[in-house]
Amino acid sequence: MIKTKKKGLLIVISGPSGSGKGTIIKDLLQKNENIWLSISCTSRQPRGSEQNKIDYYFLTKEEFEEKIQRDEMLEYAQYGENYYGTPKEYIKSHLDNGEDVILEIEIQGALKIKELLPETLFIFILPPSMQELKKRLEGRNTETKEKIEKRFATAYNEINEVSKYNYVVVNDTVENASNKINAIIIAERCRVDRIEEVYLNTPEEKIHENIIDKDLKNEEINI
Repeated sequence: MIKTKKKGLLIVISGPSGSGKGTIIKDLLQKNENIWLSISCTSRQPRGSEQNKIDYYFLTKEEFEEKIQRDEMLEYAQYGENYYGTPKEYIKSHLDNGEDVILEIEIQGALKIKELLPETLFIFILPPSMQELKKRLEGRNTETKEKIEKRFATAYNEINEVSKYNYVVVNDTVENASNKINAIIIAERCRVDRIEEVYLNTPEEKIHENIIDKDLKNEEINI
């Protein structure tokens, strides 16, 4: 009886470094086949085993700036000497095809998208505690103590932006967190403003309409 809009949801997922965003999204992609993860562009060099068109679209600084000039970036930001951003290409086609599109981006980029596309679904990932966040950052063993302390301080500032998001999910376990996000997506698809039309085309409804029509014809209506 209800026909919903075919267009997919644009979903922005943010959170401080060490909150587990990437791991949660990987688990979510295994549970929900209707989700497409957008790949960001960057002008930095690949690290370790990172691959072009899988982890990032790796561009030169000049190529990235050309995309900015041609208005091909949905959002972008510059950290140090490197650009990071979300290309418009592919996102629209996936949304129009009914797929939900996830953008895993930093808060700065998320707030830019909120200005452009306020109907986007914004989800913020929190660690269960700041002590646990620090433990996760230290457990990576990939950064110096100074960098870890800087990331930890940045996390406090980022968490202050949580009120600008639609939902907050605490990553106590990956399983719980991905289940909550999946439930949010299901609930959002049931929103009234996603209804395209309501149609009544069942035999029971036709019988009901005929009965009402007959009653109205035989009833004197006083105004």
